Amino acid sequence: MMHNPIYTISRIAEILGAEARLGNEELSIQYLVVDSRSVMVPENSLFFALSAHRNGHEFIKDAYQKQVRNFVVTEQGYIASYPDCNFILVENALAALQLLAVAHRQHFHLKTIGITGSNGKTIVKEWLYQLLAVDFNIIRSPKSYNSQIGVPLSIWQINAGHQLGIFEAGISAVGEMETLAKIIQPQIGILTNIGEAHAEGFASRKEKLTEKLKLFTACELLIYSPDDIAEIDLPVLPGQKRFSWSGIQGADLRVIEVEHGISGSHLRAIYQNQEISCSLPFKDQASIEDGIICWATLLAMGYLPEQAGSRLEKLTPVSMRLELKNGINQCSIIDDSYSADISSLVIALDFLNQQNQHTKKTVILSEIFETGKEDLVLYTEIAGLLQQKRINRFIGIGKQMAGYAELFQCETHFFDDTDAFLQAFPGLQFNHETILVKGARRFEFGRISKILTQKIHDTVLEIDLNAMVANLQFYRAKLTPGVKIMAMVKAFSYGSGSFEIANLLQFHKVDYLAVAYADEGIALRKAGITLPIMVMSPEESAFEAIIKHHLEPEIYSLGVLNSFLNALPEDILHYPVHLKIDSGMHRLGFDETEIDDLVKLLKDNLLIRVQSIFSHLVASGEAAHDDFTRQQINIFDLAAKKLIRVLGYQPLLHIANTSGISRWPDSQLDMVRLGIGLYGFDAGLQQNQGLQTVMVLKTTITQVKNIAPGESVGYSRKGWMPNGGKIATVKIGYADGYSRAFGNGVGKMLVNGQLVPTIGSVCMDMTMLDITGLEVKAGDEAIVFNQEHTIMQLANDTGTIPYEILTNISQRVKRVYFYE
Repeated sequence: MMHNPIYTISRIAEILGAEARLGNEELSIQYLVVDSRSVMVPENSLFFALSAHRNGHEFIKDAYQKQVRNFVVTEQGYIASYPDCNFILVENALAALQLLAVAHRQHFHLKTIGITGSNGKTIVKEWLYQLLAVDFNIIRSPKSYNSQIGVPLSIWQINAGHQLGIFEAGISAVGEMETLAKIIQPQIGILTNIGEAHAEGFASRKEKLTEKLKLFTACELLIYSPDDIAEIDLPVLPGQKRFSWSGIQGADLRVIEVEHGISGSHLRAIYQNQEISCSLPFKDQASIEDGIICWATLLAMGYLPEQAGSRLEKLTPVSMRLELKNGINQCSIIDDSYSADISSLVIALDFLNQQNQHTKKTVILSEIFETGKEDLVLYTEIAGLLQQKRINRFIGIGKQMAGYAELFQCETHFFDDTDAFLQAFPGLQFNHETILVKGARRFEFGRISKILTQKIHDTVLEIDLNAMVANLQFYRAKLTPGVKIMAMVKAFSYGSGSFEIANLLQFHKVDYLAVAYADEGIALRKAGITLPIMVMSPEESAFEAIIKHHLEPEIYSLGVLNSFLNALPEDILHYPVHLKIDSGMHRLGFDETEIDDLVKLLKDNLLIRVQSIFSHLVASGEAAHDDFTRQQINIFDLAAKKLIRVLGYQPLLHIANTSGISRWPDSQLDMVRLGIGLYGFDAGLQQNQGLQTVMVLKTTITQVKNIAPGESVGYSRKGWMPNGGKIATVKIGYADGYSRAFGNGVGKMLVNGQLVPTIGSVCMDMTMLDITGLEVKAGDEAIVFNQEHTIMQLANDTGTIPYEILTNISQRVKRVYFYE
């Protein structure tokens, strides 16, 4: 019988062939950590100081403060600072992490499926888990852990109870896949497809395909579509055996018809010279393709067509994203109600801990099945996690869990099933707390999420927090080491939300936040934000509140400076302020002629301390005004030098905004101000290249009408249909921020993948669309903007800028935050 290996810190040093300074050689390591914010059980954790966007050694202090005492480092200078810790010194921390994962993988004779491709990897992995869990105890990548870091962390979760592994592998450059292949060691390989995702790291589509196929070099079985490998000769394809599928050419599984029904699709195919069929509960093209890949995989693994068909028709949608929503009684709800396993629980708890808007945190969790662990071991681990994450209240649902109630050190409630919880719901009193709802699909936790969540207006702004983090890292990678980031969260974070975005930015360690008015900063303080916050338009009436909530005012005139000095209590010295220089914007700031008077006020003044001196570039993204930008930088430089001479210390200097970061690297100075770039827009980048779409605005169709020839549509009869046609009324109007300028065909929305124009005037709460020729019904979705029909296009159509489109979206449009 296979046993789980025991890893002492000395054994790991031996595996890595590395120099070590060990105080306790026999200390057991169970958890590998690459993020100091995600520590579970510190006494048994090993922290790898990776160097990516940030130097991981900078976070050794954070990990140490969380009681981690075991580290893999590449910089010897840190070792002497922590004499009570175990250190392993390596040349490359990422390579060490991967080598340890290889050693762990080699301990298990585990049948493994490896999946790669441009799209669909995660969905195929999750559907295969649904299809095969009845036959195997499966270990799979949590969420989309498919990177050079994610894959070894996934492999580390394998234990002796697992019978099948399903792991995905993603790459972005040549030379990456061989490492992942050594870690995963798949016997079965699945190539989903080859699209444009991550294409920038490859010279050609063939190079990208060739690199991805390296995952399958030692595979016994390869499942693929010949449609995706046109550039590769069949004889050089890896795999001792191969199983192909296609809808357009000969293959082992030749799909000959896809028929769409009301609730799904029926597929017919030729397999082993016979016609077979299956039904999928999906109609979109991507889901059908992913379903066919799963169909081919089951057949290739030896399942009978009847077995495969009966399982495929029971597939359920995969939600790979956590949803953050507003809930009842001022609660925040994190909806992860479709899956329950230890790995994804850790991810969800980390996201819960990012939320600072409420002090009380509650977890509603179902029983977790098929972990390969005994119940006592499993629930001891879960109880430890909840304690380590400082959860205030735990609600367990499932008949087995209550038997381990004594393990949990917080307030607890246990219920046999979801129905029992819903019956007791009125007496549980959820108020002003953040609630994580996480359950295995069979428990139908969607019912719990629904009762906890405020009724959502059918128009919703979806904010992808992962995309925002990716944009933050995109700009961070452009900065000279040591340059700080001030993130602009004014105007409700450009319409995307206040504390939700600030929590994310604080978690990802930006250095400063900036708001327009004091009340925005006060709201962030009340939501638990501790970062320094600059107030860009401080009002004299708000000075007392600014001081009370430790906000830092922008000082832009002698009058404001004198007023603030008079408002400071006598017992306060060195209060932080920021000086604004007008270098050419001519909006706010000290002119060149005022600098001498400012110097007189600042000289020997102990009441305030100038944290930063800054200015604002007018046209940093426009090449036509580059000479003016240089002039602004020179004016600012002269003014700042004059001020620093009298201050006698060095404040932070900053002038670069989003486009300044992209186009003016010499203007980075000590800090940059990142605003609209976080949301995927940068006038200094051609077509926003390298940035991800953060927001999607969608609504629903209320009614569909057939219009007779010659009839009009909407107020003042502005919309005419001389030949008649069909219209759809959608639940968005100018009160939601959809401007009247979009009326009469100027605006367009995506309905069932087709762009359709508005017709008639935009109403307060509704807009009409011309859907002539399309099959559309009430309840269908209409996309106002997304990554295909972009905000930039909407701005161009109405002669404005993306800022205005975003900030006009009203507060009655519900924000839903997604985190993968």
